Amino acid sequence: MSTTSPASPASPTEGLRFAFGTLTVLPVVVRRWDRAAARLGMLTAPLVGLVVGGCAAAAGLLLLLLGAAPPLAAVASVAVPAVLTRGLHLDGLADTADGLGSGKPAEDALRIMKRSDIGPFGVVTLLFAVLAQLAALAQAYGDSWARGALAAVVSATAARLALTAAARAGVPAARPEGLGAAVAGVVPTGGAVAAGVVVTGAAGAIGAFFGAYDVVRTALAVVVAVGVAELLLRRCVRRFGGVTGDVFGALAETAATAALVVLALGAPLGGP
Repeated sequence: MSTTSPASPASPTEGLRFAFGTLTVLPVVVRRWDRAAARLGMLTAPLVGLVVGGCAAAAGLLLLLLGAAPPLAAVASVAVPAVLTRGLHLDGLADTADGLGSGKPAEDALRIMKRSDIGPFGVVTLLFAVLAQLAALAQAYGDSWARGALAAVVSATAARLALTAAARAGVPAARPEGLGAAVAGVVPTGGAVAAGVVVTGAAGAIGAFFGAYDVVRTALAVVVAVGVAELLLRRCVRRFGGVTGDVFGALAETAATAALVVLALGAPLGGP
């Protein structure tokens, strides 16, 4: 992997390589590891979510096609993103919960987060997050295969949009090394807002296929997901002094869970 001067603009391909190479286990070679590539990479993070969500939906639909019940399809749709990220986002959620719940000063909390074990705060947080995701996806697949697929894709995309927002200018890194330091503050605020508008609009447009109510519900799922992740982000910045790779993982899982909860609310109206 080569390093290019930060003053040298990164190409869209280099940005996508950075995004897929750092946010998934897909066999993508990251050719540039600098802030120019990181900027494009984090701006295109929602595209990573679209691919991850598509794979999650495909796994769930395959099981339904083979005669499995909706809960098993939901398990597949939760498992695929975990596999495609080596479980790092789930691990980040647990570590961040342990750090926030420790009550220790920032330096001690960061050391707790770097440990290989998971404490009680992490276990409980991880358990409830995964259970909420499973329950919401099982309900969606129970309504219809299309709603289950939609929920898997929208939640994964919203999760990566939360990463774009967290990498915006003005958000510091808690440590001088690691993924958090590599991407902290690289995304212009205007770019983060534009990405949010595009993803929210696209989600609402897809929801229109199911009915007028789902236009609002699907768009709202993205907005709420990013909003809840923003609250966690601000808490982490105050508590730790900035963001880390674990915090980014926690934000992604929090946003995905929030999106799925919103999509589970209200009776489906019309559509497949």
